[in-house]
Amino acid sequence: MSQAIETARTYLKPHKKLPTVWCGGCGLGVIMSSLLRVISKMEIPKNDIATVSGIGCTGRMPTYVDSNTLHTTHGRALAFATGVKLANPKLTVITAMGDGDALAIGGNHFIHACRRNIDITAIVANNCIYGMTGGQYSPTTPHGKRGTTAPYGNVEHEFDASALAAGAGASFVARTSVYHVRELDKMLEQAIRHRGFSVVEVMSNCYTSYGRLNKYKSPVDMFRWMKESSVTLREAERMSPEELEGKFTRGVFVENYMPEFIEVYDNLAERLTSDSTTVATQLRETVERYERLGDRLKAVG
Repeated sequence: MSQAIETARTYLKPHKKLPTVWCGGCGLGVIMSSLLRVISKMEIPKNDIATVSGIGCTGRMPTYVDSNTLHTTHGRALAFATGVKLANPKLTVITAMGDGDALAIGGNHFIHACRRNIDITAIVANNCIYGMTGGQYSPTTPHGKRGTTAPYGNVEHEFDASALAAGAGASFVARTSVYHVRELDKMLEQAIRHRGFSVVEVMSNCYTSYGRLNKYKSPVDMFRWMKESSVTLREAERMSPEELEGKFTRGVFVENYMPEFIEVYDNLAERLTSDSTTVATQLRETVERYERLGDRLKAVG
């Protein structure tokens, strides 16, 4: 195990000082550690990985991962990642986004990346709040929970990010939490190996903003909440809607094998190139035939 940890550490930028900028007890360190373990286990060369993020606490992740990295504008991680993948399809492209980054300002990019089925792994760290900018409620803040912009409780109903991804056509969709670390490792590996657009929603914790506003006394309380408020898909099937109230489901919701965007695009380009070559050949032969006919007419005349 110690050797595996040391190998995973080689995927950290050596000049970056640790600990990270994240608050003590934040789940983002758990997500990044899991990602490092997975890409290390898969033995993906650093130069073959592109890690892309937007703005927010999660957006700091590429700062520490020793690979090709892009820290982009708010909500645009998937747009940049799509450009990177199209430019170099051999790269393993991974995006790290928070719930606000992915589902609010970036929501339209998220939906269309799902339906496009381009080979990108999207990690959505869902801590139910805008953590970096002051604790405003986000698209995933549960109904009735507090934010600095919802001091009396959120009146809106939250997005189910995994259901949204599945409905929009993502070919791999899974959800777990930072408490369930072994499960997180497994899901991230499945997602990266999957050929197509993969979404891994990771329920995380922001004690500084969400936790304090919603009377969690410590980060440990929030990890305990994730343990007690989650159920597996198999357990959920045996539970009534009343029993599922206030809980979230963990598991792999979608794993479909369907044509990947770049494969379809390349096949189309190859067919069009072949067709254009055939048309050019036919046109050239027609021109040559008329030229010969013209020569014969001149000879007769």
